Amino acid sequence: MVGEFGLTESGVAALIEKLRSAKNTVFLTGAGASAESGVATFRDALVGLWERFDPEDLATASAFQKRPALVWGWYEWRRARVIGSKPNEGHLAIARWTQFMPVSVITQNVDDLHERAGSGEVIHLHGSLFSPR
Repeated sequence: MVGEFGLTESGVAALIEKLRSAKNTVFLTGAGASAESGVATFRDALVGLWERFDPEDLATASAFQKRPALVWGWYEWRRARVIGSKPNEGHLAIARWTQFMPVSVITQNVDDLHERAGSGEVIHLHGSLFSPR
C-alpha cells in the first residue's frame, strides 16, 4: 500500500507524525471520490456524462431558458440515479476521521454522499442535487 501513494516508509512515518500533531484536517474531494459509489463523473472517457451529453444543452442558464423541461428532467434523472448510491469506503473513512480531530470537507461533488457517510461540515463548491436553486 505504501508504494501506491508514492511514499517511502520514512515518508509514511513523517505523514503519520504530521497527522498526529495536526489540530484539524481539511479533505478536498472531487468526482473520483464518488465514482466508486457508481456516481457518473463528467469527464471520464466513454462513461463520463459529457461523453453522452453536451453541457451547453444541459448545464447553463441559457439552456434552462431555452428548454427548461429538458434541463429540469436531466437533473431529476441525475438525482434519481444518485439516490440509489451509497457512500463508499472513502466517504466513510473521511467521516470516521472526526473521531480524531475536527474535519472540514470541501467537495466538488453534488451527491451528498459525504453527509450520508456521516461527515458534518461539508462545503459544496457546486451546490447539491438535492437543494436546487
